[in-house]
Amino acid sequence: MVNSPGPIPRGDLVPSGIVGLLGTQGPTSRTEIARALGLSPATVTQVTKDLIARGLVEELESVPSKGGRPARLLGLVTDAGVALGAKVTADHVAVVTVELDGTVRSSVEHEYDPTAEDAIGRLSQILAEEIAELDDRLLGVGVGVPGSVDSQASGIVDAPTLGWQAAPVGPALRAAIGTPVLVDNDVNTLAAAERLYGIGRDHSAYLVVTIGRGIGCGIVVDGGIYRGANGGAGEIGHIPSWHPVGDEPPCTCGSTGCLEAYIGAAGLVRTGRGRAVIGPRGTLSTLLQAATTGDGKAQQIFEEAGAMLGRALAGVIHTVDPEVVVLMGEGVDGWDFWQTGFEPSFRRSLLPARKEVPVVVEPWTEDQWARGAASLVLSSPFDSAGNGGEQSRLVRAKLGAR
Repeated sequence: MVNSPGPIPRGDLVPSGIVGLLGTQGPTSRTEIARALGLSPATVTQVTKDLIARGLVEELESVPSKGGRPARLLGLVTDAGVALGAKVTADHVAVVTVELDGTVRSSVEHEYDPTAEDAIGRLSQILAEEIAELDDRLLGVGVGVPGSVDSQASGIVDAPTLGWQAAPVGPALRAAIGTPVLVDNDVNTLAAAERLYGIGRDHSAYLVVTIGRGIGCGIVVDGGIYRGANGGAGEIGHIPSWHPVGDEPPCTCGSTGCLEAYIGAAGLVRTGRGRAVIGPRGTLSTLLQAATTGDGKAQQIFEEAGAMLGRALAGVIHTVDPEVVVLMGEGVDGWDFWQTGFEPSFRRSLLPARKEVPVVVEPWTEDQWARGAASLVLSSPFDSAGNGGEQSRLVRAKLGAR
């Protein structure tokens, strides 16, 4: 969760908004910051004073004004620190190094087997090797996993797709690599990145929905990520879903008939093979290629998936009432085919007062997962609610010493 420091009320994400604005727009005057974010000049002066004291922001040259003294520009101190982000999957770990302004400085993938006997030890080794390449600018490590995490501060993970149950990821990594480590569900990390650098700068209530291997949802309410009682909020892929044809397929969670079992990557491939649209060795890429080249049966599979997603997501909209929905993930490459089913199903299922909720589809790159994980660290300066516990405090201490 991203929260503001100092006396600024909980839920007010002014500091992260300013950092995000400077990161995306470059050097900006206090007046322009106030105008862009809809803030009072006094609030901007108060918050930027704190950001300057923390070593996150610096004053730059002056620019002419239309009256009075010249305006001073503010810019990010990008060399104040970097964060390492790691996204854990069923067959690899993606690792990125990210600057304070969200710029990905480096990106690499390591083969990885989470079911191996010493899987967490191997993860520690991978991260230690990457840390060895960095200087003392490292603020900490963020880790995103496809499962439930009890808290960012603790980092105990339940991830059926990885074969992990009550896995002590956070404690083990901290002991092994000797640097602050924050752990969270991978979709929540994308929501944190959106809050710092994306659409979340303009909205305090939104959903980040991912389609790909699974179906996930990061929920932001009043400017903070809603994690639920046990860290498992947003698992919309496991909403029980009705399908008109055939038996309910098994899901990786151990149940049957979950939304993800139908429209996650494995579910789409199963349907494609079952309808002889792709061969027995066909993949999701094969199915998408068939749809792209005009195969009506392949297009229908994606259209049906979109319709199922639309109905399920409408229920989430009625529950959470977000300002906007952001769609991300590997599956957006084929969104044109999903959309034909999604849009009418989604709008038809919404109450009249919710029918105009915007849905934004963002371009996808693989390093966004790991960049999201790094955002757990980069959000620490604004964690006034203490969600990152001692780990966030250690990150802030590193920043304060610079």
